[in-house]
Amino acid sequence: MAETSSALLPLGAPLPAFVLPDAVTNQPVSARGLEGPKGVLVMFICNHCPFVVHIRSELIKVAHEALDLGFSVAAINSNSIVSHPQDGPEHMARLAREEGWKFPFLFDETQDVARAYHAACTPDLYVFDAQRKLAYHGQFDASRPSNSVAVTGADLRAALSDVAAGRRPKPEQVPSIGCNIKWKTG
Repeated sequence: MAETSSALLPLGAPLPAFVLPDAVTNQPVSARGLEGPKGVLVMFICNHCPFVVHIRSELIKVAHEALDLGFSVAAINSNSIVSHPQDGPEHMARLAREEGWKFPFLFDETQDVARAYHAACTPDLYVFDAQRKLAYHGQFDASRPSNSVAVTGADLRAALSDVAAGRRPKPEQVPSIGCNIKWKTG
């Protein structure tokens, strides 16, 4: 498992536009339709990545808390299903249903949305404020599959709390670390 750091999408950048299918409902979801009054949480994740698997149960709790705070939430999988068929839409839908996700799990087959966000790894986490400007692009917390740090979601929870209260999260944001997005070849 190779560690990859998230790339830089500058703070203050606007929410990139997209229209992607929800693997659970097969309905299109657009960035424009994410109308949470407090902002938007976008999470680039996938089914198989050990970094995502390590935090997933707590990440889903934090995502549901974000919904309760007034955020819209969307999870996006941009991995190539040629190299990683276990990340395909049917597997995505099963996972989201089994775990009771209350937000869409979107499939970025062309990988254009990952490029627009400068997403590099899973998990790669973005919090946009009520004006749809990037306020946080950082790690979930300091826990990794290779360390004994407890999974808490402290960094993302703090950012969501700040944005919900109309405050800017601290500008020193630790990048996410995870598996690289499985880019298509050829």
